Amino acid sequence: MAFTVQDHYFRKAKKEHYLARAIYKLEEIQKKYRILRGGNRVLDLGASPGSWIQLASGIVGPSGLVVGIDLKPIGHVFPAYVTTVQGDIFDREFVDATLAPFIPFDVVLSDMAPSTSGVKVADSARCALLFERAFEIALTALRPGGTFLAKIFQGSEFHQLLSDVKKYFGQTRVVKPEASRKQSKEIYILALNLKQK
Repeated sequence: MAFTVQDHYFRKAKKEHYLARAIYKLEEIQKKYRILRGGNRVLDLGASPGSWIQLASGIVGPSGLVVGIDLKPIGHVFPAYVTTVQGDIFDREFVDATLAPFIPFDVVLSDMAPSTSGVKVADSARCALLFERAFEIALTALRPGGTFLAKIFQGSEFHQLLSDVKKYFGQTRVVKPEASRKQSKEIYILALNLKQK
């Protein structure tokens, strides 16, 4: 993703050899909520270019597993316990076949966002569709007690989606990391402790 504004986090990511500034959003959430732990099995949806995989794989270690999926290829070389796959999360057969060997996961992450058009209503609707699909995947891929973290834009769909998530998880939080751009409508829903199905 090309950045027109090379802000503090962009420069910091370059300096620290991270693949994108987005790593600092997950890092901040991790410091506060400790959603990732050693040995965890983690699914990262919309993983390209791979900065969330960098952070997650460093925390879960060789006894854990990280699976990253994106429409774009993820060219970075990760440790052996990381698997990256190129494909469309809306292709249910692809998702089922890809995840079957790895289920269940402890954590499902999604930093997916649509290509924005500048039309806020349309952009938030497209982001809501990505969030809904990530949530659907999380419900099938997570173990009971698992964690789901996903980006969503603040729009008319937000409150209904938050309400839907609350039905399935013991706790939910709405998080706006410092590393999110101030003008951005993005926030994250953090859902902890998936209830028994």
